[in-house]
Amino acid sequence: MTTTAVELLEVVWGRASTTPTSASQLRVLHILEHHDGINLRTLAESLASTPPATSRLFDRLQAAGFVERVPSPENRREVRLHLSSRGRAFLADLRTRRERELRAVLAEVPAARRVALLEGLEAFCAAAATQIHGAAQDAGSRTA
Repeated sequence: MTTTAVELLEVVWGRASTTPTSASQLRVLHILEHHDGINLRTLAESLASTPPATSRLFDRLQAAGFVERVPSPENRREVRLHLSSRGRAFLADLRTRRERELRAVLAEVPAARRVALLEGLEAFCAAAATQIHGAAQDAGSRTA
């Protein structure tokens, strides 16, 4: 059931095209949205990638105007990575289009089933947040 739900969600979201970004580029945009000002090494770790590959990925996003590099005020040799206003606008527009597609599907679901779905999604979000925060705390304790 999980596989089917994921695949159907991908089809529904696919109607709200992520062009001109690839899935990897979109992931970078989401990471930067939540971790504004990280450095390239941290971004590469978040992607489970290498710094050279991440740098090339970032270069393409920068050429498209979605991201920018800013010298760190603390260390001139370090660069901080940020979403540009165009990148933020792209993510906002993508979310609007995806939400519109999901609303169209949910409009076909009976009201009682939508309530049950909402309750299930709330439980899922709580469990996912607990797991993500626990993994982040474990990673932080290993580096300390």
